[in-house]
Amino acid sequence: MAKNPFPELFILPKRLQLLKIFSFTILFFSFVVRVVLYFLSIEYLNFSVFHLIKIFFLGFLFDIGSLTYLLSIYAIYLLIVPTKFHGKKIDRIFQKFSFGLFMFIYIFSFLAEIPFWQEYQRRYNFIAVDYLLYTYEVIENIHQSFPLPLLIGLIVLILYLCIRYASKKGAYKSTFNNSDGFLTKLYPSLFIFITFLIFHFFVDSDYAEFSPNNNENELSKSGVYAFFAAYKSNELNYNEFYKTIPKDVAFQILKTNLKNANSTFINDNNGILRIEENFEKKEEKPNVIFIGLESMSGSFLKKYGNKLNLTPAIDSLQNNSIAFTNLYATGTRTIRGLESVSLSLPPTPGRSIVKRKNNENLFNIGEVFKQKGYSRSFIYGGDSHFDNMLYFFSNNGFDIIDRKKNFRINNQIPTQRVQIEDKDVTFENAWGACDEDIYNATLRNADLKAKSKKPFFFLMMTSSNHHPYTFSEGIINSNEKTRNNAVKYSDKTFERFFEKAKSKPWFKNTVFVVMADHCSYSAGRTELNIKNHHIPAFIFNLKNVEPQEVDKLSSQIDIFPTLFGYLNWSYQSNLYGLDINKMEPHQERAFIANHRKVGLYKNKQLIVLETKKKFKSYNVNIKENSLLETKTESSLLYQAISYYQTAFDLFKNNKLKVTNTTQK
Repeated sequence: MAKNPFPELFILPKRLQLLKIFSFTILFFSFVVRVVLYFLSIEYLNFSVFHLIKIFFLGFLFDIGSLTYLLSIYAIYLLIVPTKFHGKKIDRIFQKFSFGLFMFIYIFSFLAEIPFWQEYQRRYNFIAVDYLLYTYEVIENIHQSFPLPLLIGLIVLILYLCIRYASKKGAYKSTFNNSDGFLTKLYPSLFIFITFLIFHFFVDSDYAEFSPNNNENELSKSGVYAFFAAYKSNELNYNEFYKTIPKDVAFQILKTNLKNANSTFINDNNGILRIEENFEKKEEKPNVIFIGLESMSGSFLKKYGNKLNLTPAIDSLQNNSIAFTNLYATGTRTIRGLESVSLSLPPTPGRSIVKRKNNENLFNIGEVFKQKGYSRSFIYGGDSHFDNMLYFFSNNGFDIIDRKKNFRINNQIPTQRVQIEDKDVTFENAWGACDEDIYNATLRNADLKAKSKKPFFFLMMTSSNHHPYTFSEGIINSNEKTRNNAVKYSDKTFERFFEKAKSKPWFKNTVFVVMADHCSYSAGRTELNIKNHHIPAFIFNLKNVEPQEVDKLSSQIDIFPTLFGYLNWSYQSNLYGLDINKMEPHQERAFIANHRKVGLYKNKQLIVLETKKKFKSYNVNIKENSLLETKTESSLLYQAISYYQTAFDLFKNNKLKVTNTTQK
């Protein structure tokens, strides 16, 4: 009988035994993590045996695909090293070190996926990519959330067991003691290379999205693969990835939705520069303090159904304010909240404009305050270098007041930067000084600004209502690190701030705009979870305006144009936001988005624009927090496209720049 000339096709060569053990170990841990995440999200799943099988089958395929990125490099090394060098000292050191290093990295990433899922109900995504840039905050957050020595000890223990397992199975001995030739190693290596090429060029994370339930789609993905997919899509060109309409049509539709009786557009067919006129009463120029409440979901407030009395101070002040009860956050992160507030712009796909290049000198609400003679300051309890806030706000006309730690980039700061000093900090965690300290810093700086007799505008952002939920002792009756306690702490410091502010001489002439940056939870059965974008928003201390509730459907981007209306300001505007009080029924809408999917919520329908120029429409049931896919209404689809396409166009073509918008 003739000898089989290709036995290598069916028997994995000894030289690849360590690669095999590494692969099987990683795939095993991937399976375990998927099981853990499945049980953590079981309340959000629509269980069926078919879906269960599909989740783990697709997940297994994506795990293999993501693994081949690393295995391809390893296989190249195994191929090119001649037989005579197998098992030599340098070969042993390189392979043992690489095995240990990458096993450590994978174990860490697997363990980190569990708290990441608990926080965001997602596999690794653009948030994880962004956090790689801010190692101090991330490491401190991990350290303050978990006992770091125990965590490192656990990783080292698992790594030790993996190395022992590889040794016991003879992987090291087989890998180093063999005479496998090039062809013997080539056949299995080709399988790895081909699999890698298929995944790299032809497979997208979207292929895992087989279900209307977003949690099932996320479970089907590989965390590592999703991470690199997010890295690749951090910048998304709207015109390349999303459905478009002719530019002039888009702007025509947009202007119809932006125009009211007080608006006069300045001649530019493909722009939105206009004059907003308010001549009914005399202009008022009070000081304005914006308080951004970190992760303060509407669901925490008694007004919106909470029974735990977590926010008595916020509830009380809202009842004595102009409250916008049907207002929604644009995104699920602070950076998106700050973008929507400051730029009054729909959330373009990909990373926030706050973090993009060429974001200097943009038309923003600060420019309107500048037109009226105000000083402008951004106040933050952490190092505002995080998420590029320092660069963005300082290059858009704001002085910076923060917990300065990074001294290397002062040359990028064209405005004043004031440090919150050690003596003024009673407690801080990974994200910076506690809310009580940032409120006190706001009071001190308001005292200073008031002496100049020039009106001031503060844009202040809190941070304590955030994982790891640590705060100064003695403020509330519990020091336990829980979300509810962090909310109670945030509310109590909010109450103390206003108790102190009311004693200040500048208080009577100061208006307070209070709004959350986003909700604390974005998890749910659908990827764009409308109910979990509902946030508190109100304006307090306006003269001659009685407390009231405004129930018009609106967005974060509308809060400051609405304030300008209350103050009877006439001003040049390049903002997408509208005065909520002047909205006609056809203008009511909210923008709901994540990194890749952007939506328009209007007329009880949600239009979702996706990559690959796809789109979907849903009927929305807010009470049940459910979406039912329906036939797309073309007029709503065109409206959704007009908002997002034009916002991208104006930014990319520098038409949001002050120099290109402000008339001389």
